[in-house]
Amino acid sequence: MQRSRDSLTREDRPVVFRMAGHEWDLMDEVFAPVFSPSTETALGFLGLADGPPEAPSGSFLEIGCGTGVIAVLSALAGCTRVVAADVSRPAVRNAEMNAARHGVRERLDAVHSDLFSGLGDERFDTVFWSSNYVRAPDTYSYGSIHEAAYVDPGYRAHRRFLTDGPDAVTADGRVLLHFSDRGDVARLYEIAAECGRELRTVANERITEGEYGSDVVEHMLLQVVAASG
Repeated sequence: MQRSRDSLTREDRPVVFRMAGHEWDLMDEVFAPVFSPSTETALGFLGLADGPPEAPSGSFLEIGCGTGVIAVLSALAGCTRVVAADVSRPAVRNAEMNAARHGVRERLDAVHSDLFSGLGDERFDTVFWSSNYVRAPDTYSYGSIHEAAYVDPGYRAHRRFLTDGPDAVTADGRVLLHFSDRGDVARLYEIAAECGRELRTVANERITEGEYGSDVVEHMLLQVVAASG
């Protein structure tokens, strides 16, 4: 939780930052991508750091969109329909600002949603979540909505994502989860099995944390599929 508090109160917290060759607005109370390697790592996993041809196509749903960097770049890369969802209302407004800044508001809807709760029955070609992979105690209560970007008490949100994610994709769609070994990888796989899901590693990369120390963390992109057999 100290990282969450520090990110909100740092004197060098920007109101505009640069990432992936573009400038982005950063509102108060919204996760700051410049203080963590997770957003840039996710862009690389998705092929959005360099644009097509690896980038997603068709329709794209980002869970936990924050500032909207990933969702906006998906639209700029050619996705015909993009939804940026977040449980934080400031994040939803921030994603709208950045969609307008980059001229993709006609193809991007920012939606207030706790995971899939506010999305209705629409299905997407790609569902992506760069998750709050640090597991907090089951009894932990958020002190602010900003903390929801960092920790998941009892991995309740992860259980819901693993359960409901496959119902939100098209027949050939993919459910993708960005996780890291700062989280409880073993417990994640246990929950997946309990939900009747398998996790397949699509990509992984070891990243030095940078802003908050020299720890080397393994980031992984996992595809969620129905368990075989």
